[in-house]
Amino acid sequence: MTTKMELSQQERLARIQLNAFTYLRADWFYKLIEVFGSAENILKQTPMALAESKIISLDSAKNLLKEAKTLNPDEEIAKTEKVNGKILLLEDEDYPESLKTLKEPPLVLYIRGNFNPQAIKVAVVGTRKITPYGKRCADKISADLSNAGIVVVSGLARGIDSTAQKAAVALNKPTYSVVGTGIGRCYPAENRKLATEILDNGGAIISELPFDKPPLPFHFPRRNRIIAGLSMFTAVIEGEEKSGALITAKLALEQGKDVFAVPGPIDSLQSGGTNMLIRDGATPLFSGQDIIDAIPMEFQKNIVVEDSKSKEEKSINIANLSDIEKQTLELIASSELSLDDIVNKLNINVSEASTLLFNLEVKGILASKDGLYSKNKFFSY
Repeated sequence: MTTKMELSQQERLARIQLNAFTYLRADWFYKLIEVFGSAENILKQTPMALAESKIISLDSAKNLLKEAKTLNPDEEIAKTEKVNGKILLLEDEDYPESLKTLKEPPLVLYIRGNFNPQAIKVAVVGTRKITPYGKRCADKISADLSNAGIVVVSGLARGIDSTAQKAAVALNKPTYSVVGTGIGRCYPAENRKLATEILDNGGAIISELPFDKPPLPFHFPRRNRIIAGLSMFTAVIEGEEKSGALITAKLALEQGKDVFAVPGPIDSLQSGGTNMLIRDGATPLFSGQDIIDAIPMEFQKNIVVEDSKSKEEKSINIANLSDIEKQTLELIASSELSLDDIVNKLNINVSEASTLLFNLEVKGILASKDGLYSKNKFFSY
């Protein structure tokens, strides 16, 4: 769909303006370019002239010109640069190659933070209605991927998305959020701190929408094609049979990419979608290693492999641990314990226990197998 061309500054500004139209599609845009020669010329037309091209309706033409002329492209660039961002057009060389081949690539891409096009990227997505089981899976799988040098891509949404990205941030690893608003906003507002941490850890926030665009329901299914498009694989952790995460999986399959899904209880609504994906051919996902093993040989050089020296016994300064972490170590020192055991013995809720065990596992203090936690044999304290 794209051609190698050097765009003038005025043409760039015109394309940023046209991208303000909420419903603009790439195929419409390039057909209009064929008829009128440039984005600059499109903006000079009347709604009737655009409609006479038979590419868009009169109503669409009116709204396109109205929204485009409402947006000031110079201000858009200034606001984006002020937050360490950049605006990429489809014709730019550093526009992600994997998005250029989409059926409907974003015409304009706003990237805030640091984006590495060479990084191996894997989408980790799922339901907003996360269960304790889903949280444990998202934590562990995202940590496995991040520790291997793979960038977790998700949508900054409540539930699985934010859990997966928090796991990367906890390891000080980069993660990319593709959002359903402009990069100048944060939705949901409760994830503002997470968004800041993502940027502070070398990650990025990405959108095809103008800088200040608010969240609208139809933005989110459209952003899912970008999540799938940026990623080598898509991993669905939890989701009902009609959840948005399954839209991402469907889009990934349409793009010719493999989908992984975490199996779950057959009586759990939140595992209904992932179990269905597995039934229909998705690869069952039990750990991040399943994804790592599937990465093609030519990309394996980018995978961080644990050095044998890292398995030598190391000493941990117990004074650096919190009181509750120390209590947990005392409990686990003599026997293996489950999540429920920790909940009961420490009198904390499941969410707190899950986070506690995850953090100790990430630090390399605990090991887990078959749902039981024990002291990591390679560490002493």
